[in-house]
Amino acid sequence: MRASPPTLQVHLGSLLLFSAQVWSAPSPERALLWSLAPLERPPVPEVRDAAWARTPVDAFILSRLEKAGLTPSTEAPRQEILRRASLDLAGLLPEPEDLDLFLADDSPDAFEKVIDRLLASPRHGERWARHWLDLARYAESEGFKSDETRPNAWRYRDYVIKSFNQDKPYDRFVREQIAGDELWPEDPDALAATGFNRHWPDESNARDLLQRRQEILNDITDTVGVVFTGLTFGCARCHDHKHDPILTRDYYQLQSFFAGVRAVDDVALLSPEEAQRHAARRVVWEDATRPVREEMLAIEEEKRRQMADDAFPKFPPEIQSAITKPAAERSPIEWLMFYKAQPYLQPPRQWIIDQLGGKAKERWQALRREIDKHAEIDPGELPIASGIADVGREAPKTFVLARGQRDAPQEEVSPGFLTALRLPAPRIEPPAGRESTGRRTALADWLVDPTNPLTARVIVNRIWHYHFGRGLAGTPNDFGTLGEPPSHPELLDWLATELIRSGWSLKHLHRLILTSSVYRQAAAHREEAARVDPENRLLWRAARRRLEGEVIRDAALQAAGLLNLRAGGPSVFPALPRGMEAGDKWRATTDSVEQNRRSIYVFVRRNLRYPFFEAFDMPDTHESCGRRNVTVTAPQALLLLNDDLLLAWARGFAARVCESAGEDGERAQIVAAYRIAYSRSPDAAEVELALAFLARQRGLLAERAAPLADLCHVLLNSNEFVYRN
Repeated sequence: MRASPPTLQVHLGSLLLFSAQVWSAPSPERALLWSLAPLERPPVPEVRDAAWARTPVDAFILSRLEKAGLTPSTEAPRQEILRRASLDLAGLLPEPEDLDLFLADDSPDAFEKVIDRLLASPRHGERWARHWLDLARYAESEGFKSDETRPNAWRYRDYVIKSFNQDKPYDRFVREQIAGDELWPEDPDALAATGFNRHWPDESNARDLLQRRQEILNDITDTVGVVFTGLTFGCARCHDHKHDPILTRDYYQLQSFFAGVRAVDDVALLSPEEAQRHAARRVVWEDATRPVREEMLAIEEEKRRQMADDAFPKFPPEIQSAITKPAAERSPIEWLMFYKAQPYLQPPRQWIIDQLGGKAKERWQALRREIDKHAEIDPGELPIASGIADVGREAPKTFVLARGQRDAPQEEVSPGFLTALRLPAPRIEPPAGRESTGRRTALADWLVDPTNPLTARVIVNRIWHYHFGRGLAGTPNDFGTLGEPPSHPELLDWLATELIRSGWSLKHLHRLILTSSVYRQAAAHREEAARVDPENRLLWRAARRRLEGEVIRDAALQAAGLLNLRAGGPSVFPALPRGMEAGDKWRATTDSVEQNRRSIYVFVRRNLRYPFFEAFDMPDTHESCGRRNVTVTAPQALLLLNDDLLLAWARGFAARVCESAGEDGERAQIVAAYRIAYSRSPDAAEVELALAFLARQRGLLAERAAPLADLCHVLLNSNEFVYRN
């Protein structure tokens, strides 16, 4: 056999060495990752240019720049940092009046006042909820083949918005989402918060309920692990992690915290007092409508039995046994299967009504009209959310699964934390008066324990990422060996300890970062600095970033004067592009004003992302997303140029410009358009170019009456509009 060339031998040898390193399983004794090291507060470094360092954040950044022989960039123009802060904190453009007020304020703390105003705005929660919903893989449908609607999922979205607006302490925010039902069972917000773990995708057509349960547990384990600890636990599902000190045992110990979890899609969001008042009013309504309701229920019951009789034989024998077994004899896992089967055996009322036909449907509709005559005393439906709860005070056993296969159990495990951290087993106590295990409370308490090295580091890094386009550690969902280590580890730890010291106030963190000099830098390229630090890891300038599709849409609607700022409530369905039909999966909201609500309130369907958002890299909601992709594609440009909605928004933008400029002529219109779209006035050359454009458009088509709309359309298509500088 002919020998391999020397270069090939070297390459093969390197490959074998690399493979041996990569595929060697970690052990608890392996040196800890940087992210697992104890969290300690480093001293703020001394710097030569003390005047530039407005906050401790600046001192850490400047110290690294000085060591590299670099200097920070000059401060960006005031109108630019105003636009930057408004887009970052509120997701909207500053209005021309905001620009005028800021430019006229020559006080030393003028920008600090802007930051305080933006943080106090209800728009802030809507902006930052979008980031969190990416992490929570938030969606309002099941996913997979049928992709059924989850009608009350939006209440979790509103909970997140409310929490950020209230500056709910982050430790409380975490604990509510992991174990709100155990810790604060009478707090509607805490109950809605458990929707975080209810956002698992689910294949409703699959009748192997044990397999579905395992897939749901895997989803919860992966999501909780990556969102709160920044570690890729999912890699350890089938084998010990190949790179990080996460054992397969660790994966299933984390999963064990959720072993007793079941979906609860009828969580009543009322305080005890409100529930009591609602019940009293409902008694009056029920007495008045009893005969009619009883006949309606009889019609529904016949259809329900038919649907249940059709569903039952399709279950495997072990599921049928769990369903028919006396309640007192069911094991915890059988109780979980019983609850999982209920949507088939006790279908939601709307499913039953949709299946009615012929005379039964006619009679039911006639009875519905009789019920409607009592609308004045009807207390209405309870506010309902989707969440989770434990099946009881005892959870099913958890086993390490060989190769992650449900039918290949190995050793039994109990709830526990990372072996590499060498922590004692969690103390688990079922909550008094609750049919719950208390396991999730133990996990929630550990996640926000100040001695936990991960949780504060992870959220601080996420916030930095959303403000600067790149985290101090550039892989916000991977704090492991293959992730990017932090460029400024001391700053990351200082901010993490500062977050804890502030009572876990996220607004305090925003304020600290945004009032810094590093945040206010200009984005202009500097060749000499780029030669030393081509990726700008040392932050010698601000980074330009393309806006997300949701922000582009909101900003365009805002520029057009069409944005509906009504907050909260069920999601809306904007019209789909011409030629795109989705049937019952996407029926446009009939009220055009409602269609123009902020993008955070647009319905999120797993198998049909709103096309505008999908074009601009909205993530797949089947899994957690800590960092969105940013692409530049032809469909994006074609959408902005040709979409009917964009053309309509451009016409609205032109109408707003005309109203703003009044009778002052085209030059005033151009200035108004630039101030609305770019938060600045145009220079002389830009004015002349715009005047020439308007004249050319008037000459192209004599019947064309709106050249100003064409100019506004151009501004909406520009890089300056869709980028944040």
